[in-house]
Amino acid sequence: MDIKDFYYDLPEELIAQTPLKDRTASRLMVLDRKTGDISHRHFYDIADYLNDGDCLVMNNTRVIPARLYGVKENSGGKIEFLLLKRIDLYTWEVILRPGKKAKVGSRFIFGEGLLKAEVIEVRDDGNRIVRFEFDGIWEELLDKLGEMPLPPYIKEKLEDKNRYQTVYSKIEGSAAAPTAGLHFTNKLLEKLHKKGVKTAFVTLHVGLGTFRPVSVEKIEDHKMHSEFYEISEETADIINETRRNGGRIICVGTTSVRTLESSSNDDGTVTAGSGDTAIFIYPGYKFKTVDSLITNFHLPESTLMMLISALYDRDSIMKAYTEAIAKKYRFFSFGDAMMIL
Repeated sequence: MDIKDFYYDLPEELIAQTPLKDRTASRLMVLDRKTGDISHRHFYDIADYLNDGDCLVMNNTRVIPARLYGVKENSGGKIEFLLLKRIDLYTWEVILRPGKKAKVGSRFIFGEGLLKAEVIEVRDDGNRIVRFEFDGIWEELLDKLGEMPLPPYIKEKLEDKNRYQTVYSKIEGSAAAPTAGLHFTNKLLEKLHKKGVKTAFVTLHVGLGTFRPVSVEKIEDHKMHSEFYEISEETADIINETRRNGGRIICVGTTSVRTLESSSNDDGTVTAGSGDTAIFIYPGYKFKTVDSLITNFHLPESTLMMLISALYDRDSIMKAYTEAIAKKYRFFSFGDAMMIL
């Protein structure tokens, strides 16, 4: 398939710059794959589409304040680090900006010396492996010096860091939020629980590769970025029991989809475990475990557009996006939601 098959023209004013005061107040577009109908609701209506015995699968990753600003030790030149993946207590894979002159041995200072770093390896893709030097507790230091790595299309400053976290975030490690989950509140989750909807949590640490554009003409030639995931025995048991009892597996966000489908068996069950996944889901893919999806509106020509087009079909997805634009839905991370039934 051609990358242009997943392009749409989005007016810039529809890119949501700030989150709504009430997480559940976002609009909700519901796509019914059986009838082809499109409904327009609000996210607080989501319970109308969930049944007793269904299972919501959510990604409990927690975003770290992964953007650090510092200076080069010798020249004093300004530098930006984006933390991508933790290798051990002191070592990280990072993106440096500007990074062309950051050779092995280059040293940097953050927070007037509270944190220092040295480049120990330059990767083929331009990313660097750096070793940090610091006293105290890393998490506390990062919280003090780091900023939330908001996507490049968000220009407004985020006043409350917690608004870029889901209410159920738990395991630190993401450079970006699993944004479909931003619409849930504890009150809404409790309402769903009382209705008999089960919840199961997976972990997939979202990397900044999720924002990188597809640079090939034929999507089959695209090489997907790798991300760490984990499925506990408890979560696998809940999902497998739901399938045995005839309930639906409804993923909250594309990261949950990629996690489950990375560990799916031919019979639709999942196996507990952890590892790195580079699964690339695009039209033609046959889903084994996932029945339905709650997601946000995605960037044109992105791998996420391809994933949702695999779950439904490309023409129906593009039609829905055209309607969302006409009705002035809010797009991307802080925007409105879609449910594919």
